[in-house]
Amino acid sequence: MAAAREHFEASLEAVDPELAALVVSEARRQAGCLDLVASENHVSRAQLEAAGSILGNSTVEGYPDARFLEASPQVDAIERLAIARACQVFRSRFANVQPHSGTQANQAVFLALLAPGDTVLSMSVAAGGHFSHGERSSLSGMWFHAVHYGVDAATGLIDYDEAARQALRHRPKLVIAGASAYPRAIDFERFAAIARSVGAHLLVDIAHVAGLVASSLFPNPFPHAHVVTSTTYKNFRGVRGGLILCNDPALAARIDAALCPGLQGTPMVNLIAGKAVAFLEALQPAYRAYCVQVLANARALAAALVRAGVHVTTGGSDTPFVIADLRPLRCDATEAVRRLAGVCIGASGAPVPGDAGGMARAAGLRLGVSSLTTRGMGEAECEEVGAIVARVLRLPDATLDGTTSAALLQRVSALCTRFPLYATAVT
Repeated sequence: MAAAREHFEASLEAVDPELAALVVSEARRQAGCLDLVASENHVSRAQLEAAGSILGNSTVEGYPDARFLEASPQVDAIERLAIARACQVFRSRFANVQPHSGTQANQAVFLALLAPGDTVLSMSVAAGGHFSHGERSSLSGMWFHAVHYGVDAATGLIDYDEAARQALRHRPKLVIAGASAYPRAIDFERFAAIARSVGAHLLVDIAHVAGLVASSLFPNPFPHAHVVTSTTYKNFRGVRGGLILCNDPALAARIDAALCPGLQGTPMVNLIAGKAVAFLEALQPAYRAYCVQVLANARALAAALVRAGVHVTTGGSDTPFVIADLRPLRCDATEAVRRLAGVCIGASGAPVPGDAGGMARAAGLRLGVSSLTTRGMGEAECEEVGAIVARVLRLPDATLDGTTSAALLQRVSALCTRFPLYATAVT
């Protein structure tokens, strides 16, 4: 009996103080750093409570009213609620809220629509595409034949004519629009015409712009796309996970079967609950105001970088992030990320048009503003962040080791103090 009570009542700190200390340290790091990693954000306390709730004990398989392993009425109601809210947010008829990630959402679409060896047309990783769209090192590239389109080397904009030529030459079964590091709006109608020209399905991946799509600040992939995938974190500001949307009931059934039992078994009910909260938040007027500010902040950051002598691909952004070209500064992303981390700024590398270094030695830096915006920062603060980033990138390491580094750290700390995270401890 005593052992049972300890199991139910002992805290993390009591059971595993080593891990508890690491979690507390990470919470302090997040509070004291400026996070410009475009794939990260800060979720609400309500989402944290749902995702960390007793629902983590629930095990189910299949879908509401069609479970392989039965669920409680409450669990079925939670998933139905998440589905209904997702459809309302993205104006779709069907939604699958079970994918553990955006990559698994994409894999489910491949499994539903393709046979091994079929051809896929997608944006190359070198141009800003995502590895789950057919990169050879991923399952999507190992099992399927992927061909790619890119961007114009001079403008950095998608070369739609090249995409059309590639489609006619290779006759893909699936065309993919959407990217991981492309900072401009995408013409989904044009991609739909390219897909129709060869009888292909069109998949649109909105993982990095889902919040803007939900808020009508980025082109809506519907009605042009057959299926839309996304993550629920990043710019969308939800808990970790993936999402699949479509409007065709027959296609929805194929996708559901492809995900479970095709790829996944048990969904994470606690994270589905967190997603349901995120979808509800996205339906509130304050959420659109947040997304409006995200877009304004990205453009303010881009302008500040340009003023400070840092080249920005395409000259700006229609997305929650900016791509800085590091080649004129004679450094690569690995070095830039390390130097920014030295002043408590998080960032990630990205390829730029004509980049020969590959992902391992990318010549671009992807700088997102979603996390800064969630903290309450506006254009003025993002301009200051841009000035700090530019100064770090343009100064030699020897200078950053001295008083300049201390001064920049003080500016970062001041911003973090003015715009704190959770008012009470969250671990």
